[in-house]
Amino acid sequence: MSENAARSKEYIKEIFSYVTLMAGAMIAAFAIEEFLVPCTILDGGVVGISIMINNLSKIPLGLLTLGLNLPFLIVGMRKLGKIFIAKSAVAMVTFSGFLEIFASFTNMTQDYLLAVCFGGVFLGIGVGLVIRSGGCLDGTETVAIVMNRRFNLPVGQTVLFINIMIYALAGCLFGFDRAMYSLLTYFITSKVIDFVETGVEQAKAAMIITNEGRRIADEIYKKMGRTVTILEGEGLISGKKVILYCVLNRLEIYQLKHLIQEVDASAFITISDVSEIIGDHIKKKANKDTQ
Repeated sequence: MSENAARSKEYIKEIFSYVTLMAGAMIAAFAIEEFLVPCTILDGGVVGISIMINNLSKIPLGLLTLGLNLPFLIVGMRKLGKIFIAKSAVAMVTFSGFLEIFASFTNMTQDYLLAVCFGGVFLGIGVGLVIRSGGCLDGTETVAIVMNRRFNLPVGQTVLFINIMIYALAGCLFGFDRAMYSLLTYFITSKVIDFVETGVEQAKAAMIITNEGRRIADEIYKKMGRTVTILEGEGLISGKKVILYCVLNRLEIYQLKHLIQEVDASAFITISDVSEIIGDHIKKKANKDTQ
């Protein structure tokens, strides 16, 4: 494949990822406005806080989600990479815009059980597509990733803790039946995200076979804060190769693939699930060497 053809293919792939990202944001907005908001059922994170404020003040929900997410994007800008933040910004703007569009539509249902089930499924599909495309819809996830890198706190548990606090507050404001409906929606959404992508707390292991091992390892360490184990291997046909092994979370997979593509487009990558992590795999300020 020529260099121009490879660039064209990569360009088309990137455009498609943005289209998928925006489609996911639109589906998520549909789920929020047409199923959850009419029944005062909350999503987690910034969106849940925005729904509560919207109910109490009548400030447009789209404006609230965009305004409350902005500080989280600024916080994550230096830590999570320009591509992730750019895609998250596009997803959040699209999401906020479609919230306003769908606000004028007729609500799909007033039945709480139907709202929980179908709202959770549509929301999970939308969020899953956004994550699969390399972005996120909620600022609390960016904070959870930053905390994971700095303090080694699990991303999934951090997000769950934040959401439980939000649902507890919702119970005090709107009744604990709404909090329980909201929590049930959260679990349904999480399972659908599992189906579309992978679970929030699921760690991943990446094995990279490349001729540019040291450069890729340095870039992973510098841009993602992940330590890398460097191994030596030999292919049956290709001869000696460098093998890199690193552990990351699912929100970092897209960033990893993009980073490797920039350094060595011919690298061979496998990504697998990790059931448990024992030991530290986060960058330390005092430690400037890879594993």
